[in-house]
Amino acid sequence: MRLSARIARIQPSITLAISAKAQRLAQAGHDIISFGIGEPDFDTPAHIKEAAILAIQRGASKYTAVAGIPELRAAAAAELSRTHGVTLTPEQIVVSTGAKQCLFNILTALLDDGDEVIVPTPCWPSHVELVRMAGGVAVLCPQRAQDGFALDPEAVARLITPRTRAVLLNSPSNPTGAVYSKESLLGLAEVIRRANNPELLIITDDLYRRLCYAPTQFASFAQLAPDLAARTILVDGVSKAYAMTGWRIGFCAAPLPLATAMQTIQGQVTTNATAVAQHAALAALLGDQAPVAAMVAEFDARRQLMYRTLMAVPGIVCKEPQGAFYCFPDFSAYLHAARGGRAPQDEVALCDYLLSEVGIACVPGSGFFAPGHLRFSYATSQQKIADGLARLSVGLSRLG
Repeated sequence: MRLSARIARIQPSITLAISAKAQRLAQAGHDIISFGIGEPDFDTPAHIKEAAILAIQRGASKYTAVAGIPELRAAAAAELSRTHGVTLTPEQIVVSTGAKQCLFNILTALLDDGDEVIVPTPCWPSHVELVRMAGGVAVLCPQRAQDGFALDPEAVARLITPRTRAVLLNSPSNPTGAVYSKESLLGLAEVIRRANNPELLIITDDLYRRLCYAPTQFASFAQLAPDLAARTILVDGVSKAYAMTGWRIGFCAAPLPLATAMQTIQGQVTTNATAVAQHAALAALLGDQAPVAAMVAEFDARRQLMYRTLMAVPGIVCKEPQGAFYCFPDFSAYLHAARGGRAPQDEVALCDYLLSEVGIACVPGSGFFAPGHLRFSYATSQQKIADGLARLSVGLSRLG
């Protein structure tokens, strides 16, 4: 069967592939501790589930408006206005089937073939693949591990061309856990102004913004650069902080012409996000936030445990994550280039060894455009973190 040339340009999700392999081994009876998938292990808070049940009982089983139910659009507008210090209207909000569809809609509406989007790396692989799916060119902008993967505005400036349509940011970062500072975002704002191109936009993927750990605080580009707020597109959702990954609700705030174009695209692709899930998301935004605070506190304890334990393993280099729920250590000291002999050739081979021989699942850094690194998710219990990293230490010692 002949498939499109487009599909050949798109890479499958490496995180889902690792997760599927780990699940197959576990189902076959192997004892696997997974640090692979980026999904909270907590249950969705009870009041959110109750709101969904009530919505079903009240008949929330029909199509909604393409952009979402009015109540959710209003709640999202209010939430994002507070967070980013801007004034947004419900008409600027588009509710989609996850933040990933928000990004798909945005990039499809913005990009013509060959248009460029600058993506700081390491990054979530879908940021690059979604640009490619829209016919664009993802221009990678590597950030330095020795600087904690901090955003370098001048590195971005060097990559801007007449074809650049957007810079796509993700803070806190998947996979590094880095949180962009106010200083770096202010520097980026100055770069955007210097470019003197009113069609150059900023897209901020803020899905992990509620998961920042003291003393670090989330910094909003739109709030720091109010003169560029009309050129800033905000992507958000309920998946991570509310343990609602499977509910598939994301939302986006965009300038009205773009929001209208996104609705046109979504209307032809999925129509609306699931009606019941929209009511659950509404309860998440408007309801009790105590469960979120409890989850963040537990994530912080897990973060400290994982970081401390990884740093105790000789040869591992890791910057302390400030947000999200990932550590992103450098394992170059355990690869063939550093050791020779029985050492794995690269981090992909190391991941395979750790999964098949040691019983732990993690994700190779090359999938995030950072060879030599591995991503470890601490969205699992402290006991599993302790047990899994003890296995890691033993497994690494066997490499000689």
